[in-house]
Amino acid sequence: MPRKVRAAVAFAPNQPLELRELDLADPGPGDVLVRFLASGLCHSDLHALDGTIDERFPLVAGHEALGDVVEAGAGVEGFAPGDRVMAFLVPDCGQCPFCLSGRTNFCLQFVARREAAATPFSLNGAPVHQFMGIGSFAEMAVIPADQLVKVSRAAPVEEACCIGCGVTTGLGAALISARVTAGSSVAVFGIGGVGLSVIKGAKLAGAATIIAIDVNEGKRAVALGAGATHFVNPKAVEDVVLAVQGLTGLGADFAFECVGIPALAAQALAATNPCWGVAVNVGVMPTGSEVSAPPFQLLTGRRWTGSFMGGAKRADVKRYVEMFVEREFVLDDLVSHRLRHDEINRGFAMMKSGEAVRSVVVY
Repeated sequence: MPRKVRAAVAFAPNQPLELRELDLADPGPGDVLVRFLASGLCHSDLHALDGTIDERFPLVAGHEALGDVVEAGAGVEGFAPGDRVMAFLVPDCGQCPFCLSGRTNFCLQFVARREAAATPFSLNGAPVHQFMGIGSFAEMAVIPADQLVKVSRAAPVEEACCIGCGVTTGLGAALISARVTAGSSVAVFGIGGVGLSVIKGAKLAGAATIIAIDVNEGKRAVALGAGATHFVNPKAVEDVVLAVQGLTGLGADFAFECVGIPALAAQALAATNPCWGVAVNVGVMPTGSEVSAPPFQLLTGRRWTGSFMGGAKRADVKRYVEMFVEREFVLDDLVSHRLRHDEINRGFAMMKSGEAVRSVVVY
């Protein structure tokens, strides 16, 4: 029988979320019913809520979440009631050409599910859409089993939930997509949750120089605490590219754009070594935007690439949780605010103002 769940619902772009009681369908074949314990507020949620990326409304956003299995649908193997699970927005169908290639974390089901009208949520009989097949701004959700990974109960919930997106995206961008090398130089443009996680990944890889770049001077201490060796405020220098070159000699070996601004991505490319530099687009850019650069910047050997969720698959998410439990990296510096469900709009306000590094709703 359908359940009643409380959810923070967006009824239109750029409108405050409203707490409403929704109907939640039973899990169907291949689905799992999850009761959330905590959900991080991610910039991707904000992009959906403010219309930066295309989305359907009304909408239950939220995708960076940790919870417990309540019930598994028909045909589901590997999950049972009581299991601690983490949601991951990249499906892992294991059957499409991308999954079978072993060369990417992308899955065709990501597009298919984004385009499908199906949703387990409804209000007065009308559908309420589920962001990324997760919708963790509700107390419970029905999620495809291939978007869940079983994780250790030893991981502190309020911090570990961030591994479901921001942390994995940043760590993976450094360790999987770019393959940062020991002794290298790294420039990170944008020090939000993802940028901080790139710094952590670069540190784990043994980078010698890690330059954090952000216009918010308040990010200096947290960036240096996370492992950055330098902090550059673009407002305080004449040219941020020259500043990076001054700290690295010929430009950074690796640069990461973690905000989602096309001009910043071009700047990150220009800040890399002209012959072997690797620039990685990590931030989600507005629908319809384009990136461009002078061809000669690539002719000499630079590489410009992108990283979708850090290039990570579910097995990587599980591994990062285990690394966190073993204290190979910490997240104390990442989660700056813990909120009640009814404080979620305050969380997004703090995200926009730069007051919060990462806010987490605790159920």
